[in-house]
Amino acid sequence: MKKIALAVSCLLLLPNIACKAQNARRTSEKEAPANPRAKHSIEVAVGAERFTEYLPLLQGKRVAVLVNQTSRVGDQLLPDVLLAKGVNVVTIFSPEHGFRGTADAGAHVKSGKDEQTGLPVISLYGDNKKPKPEQLKNVDVVIYDLQDVGARFFTYISSLEYLLEACSESKKEVLILDRPNPLGNIVDGPVLETKNRSFVGMQPIPIAYGMTAGEYAKMLIGENWIKAKDVKLTVIPCDNYTHKSLYRLPVSPSPNLKNMAAIYLYPSLCLFEGTVVSLGRGTDAPFQQYGHPDLKNYTYSFTPKSMEGATNPPLKDKKCFGEKVASDANTAYRLAEDKVQLQWLLKAYQNYPDKANFFNSFFIKLAGTDKLKSQIQQGLSETAIRQSWKADLDKFKAIRVKYLLYEE
Repeated sequence: MKKIALAVSCLLLLPNIACKAQNARRTSEKEAPANPRAKHSIEVAVGAERFTEYLPLLQGKRVAVLVNQTSRVGDQLLPDVLLAKGVNVVTIFSPEHGFRGTADAGAHVKSGKDEQTGLPVISLYGDNKKPKPEQLKNVDVVIYDLQDVGARFFTYISSLEYLLEACSESKKEVLILDRPNPLGNIVDGPVLETKNRSFVGMQPIPIAYGMTAGEYAKMLIGENWIKAKDVKLTVIPCDNYTHKSLYRLPVSPSPNLKNMAAIYLYPSLCLFEGTVVSLGRGTDAPFQQYGHPDLKNYTYSFTPKSMEGATNPPLKDKKCFGEKVASDANTAYRLAEDKVQLQWLLKAYQNYPDKANFFNSFFIKLAGTDKLKSQIQQGLSETAIRQSWKADLDKFKAIRVKYLLYEE
């Protein structure tokens, strides 16, 4: 039997209320994107802030947390807050990029000890993506509190899936402290074909799936996509959030998603990771631009350098010609148009001289299907490609709606 305890408190958002989510406590950059959702948003309280809802559930229990630099309550990390409130935190698990969120994408992150709390930190990346029974032995409940960005290939939802399975196998409780999806109103892109499963795409969902971690966990269990139907799951939802709410992240979710412009463009530009083209890792504007030394028809250029979070970026120290898609969140939001855009990928492909070597083997994993690569090579228009997604998107939307905790 499923044992899913849900604490749900959703409010209808009223028009013409100022978006307090845009103040300094709720944003990682100064400018606020001009978009029609802003005027319908009010202050959002994330699950971690709703102490009265979940602290009683932790009394007398040994607690582990799956957290990183985004797991904040005000200016403090969740483990520090819980310890100060007398919660018996015994272990910290960390996802890709590590507990402090500074490691390169795909880099091996070592386990160790947190200097501030003295707690053991166990990396759930590399060869230890799924918590082992011995790592859960002295734990009663695991708290999941990570800020996701709502794109299938952002690996925090993969870590969530493995956590649910591990806790089901070891008979441990899972408590999700939900956080908004900054792309929560977008359901778009090709749906993953299960033959292309990998850590950057484990389930048949589109690139932008429009769900929070709490909603997504419910779907994983409810659709029997994972072996965790007996897990005891409790979701502490956000307060005053809907899928149309504007929510701007207070902390960068990973080293190369530095601001909201990058986050708005991420579902579209991340596909360049499966090509020879750089999307700006090793610069001050990753996921806001793209380029390659052989794209000579462009006048804009950048040169990737080694830096924290991108120690050996693609095309390091090579001058790349391309396009700065957006310098600010306003522009990025307008250009993204609440969908997965293909225009920049198609443009780069058309202008790249060696088309036979434009894509690499990672592209199919990111796209979730081999069809997109074939469609681009055949010269199909973006309109035609998008139309080919519709049937699978409609099927996914019918599944998704069953598990939503927040108004559309």
